[in-house]
Amino acid sequence: MPLYEYVCKDCGNHFDALRSMSDADKTIACRSCHSENTTRAMSVFFASSEGRSVASSGGCGGCSGGSCASCGSH
Repeated sequence: MPLYEYVCKDCGNHFDALRSMSDADKTIACRSCHSENTTRAMSVFFASSEGRSVASSGGCGGCSGGSCASCGSH
């Protein structure tokens, strides 16, 4: 199950939640103030392979590794 990041628009709290992909954008209560005025945050990830490092904030979503012809991501 994927780990998603959320931000509370009321108190500013950032929190993570393990949720199915189908539930990722459904309402979730803030862990701090219990408000349901939350939004999913853009996640940043880091990967290392064969001595090369990659940091990304998303890309186009259609890439399956390597260089992406549709958005130009590397």
